[in-house]
Amino acid sequence: MVLKKLLSVIGAYKLYEKWLWIQVKNGSGLEHIAIILDGNRRWASENDLNPWLGHKKGAETVEQLLDWCEKLNVKFVTLYTFSTENFRRSPEEIEEIMHIAEEKFRKLLTDERIHRNKVHVKVIGRTNMLPESLQNLIIDVEKSTSSYDNQFLNFAFAYGGRAEIVDAAKKIAEKVKSGELDLNDVDETTIEKYLYTSHMPKQEPDLIIRTSGEERLSGFLLWQSAYSELCFLDVFWPDFRLIDLLRAIRTFQNRKRRYGS
Repeated sequence: MVLKKLLSVIGAYKLYEKWLWIQVKNGSGLEHIAIILDGNRRWASENDLNPWLGHKKGAETVEQLLDWCEKLNVKFVTLYTFSTENFRRSPEEIEEIMHIAEEKFRKLLTDERIHRNKVHVKVIGRTNMLPESLQNLIIDVEKSTSSYDNQFLNFAFAYGGRAEIVDAAKKIAEKVKSGELDLNDVDETTIEKYLYTSHMPKQEPDLIIRTSGEERLSGFLLWQSAYSELCFLDVFWPDFRLIDLLRAIRTFQNRKRRYGS
């Protein structure tokens, strides 16, 4: 009886997923999805697990997400994985997160999907704050995909939105000081050239999703998100499913975007 009910639930889920997929695929497309991967620790707590096991499960969910975005033809994906403020956590938890990150970036080096689909991988943030071994690994991954431009995958790691704007302002100030740039020529386009996301032809996300039920950006892409649609989901990141992504995209497709006009 229990098995029969379980199979019934799975069958209903698959039907709902297929229905959503048809709706989304027939709707307007979107180029850039950004996600705040929130709720790893709370997921672990609810399951009586150590916090870093929540981060490990969350990293596995990221791998699934990449497959879904590939099938949906999403060209740009930006993931908020670790903020500059997250360094305030316990040394033990930070160490485990860095170990998980090393494991996943090492896997990206030889990931068949990355090279088959020519995915440009970039880590945006103050990477100098990361362990040296992880910094070197990130450099290797970025170099191995630097010539790709079919898709773009960004990991906001050691990232802060205010820090990004400060870093851009400093670079512009240096250019002005050296005479390479005239102060009167500094405008929004100039600033965008010095943001962490300047390597992408489309920096602004069409849709920003945050999991875990929290309803704030927490400093994520402060400049780039000016006209992004926001979607807050009451699900912890490790439990994020394809239907959650499809429902968020459907919500985006149903909104009227006027850009201030």
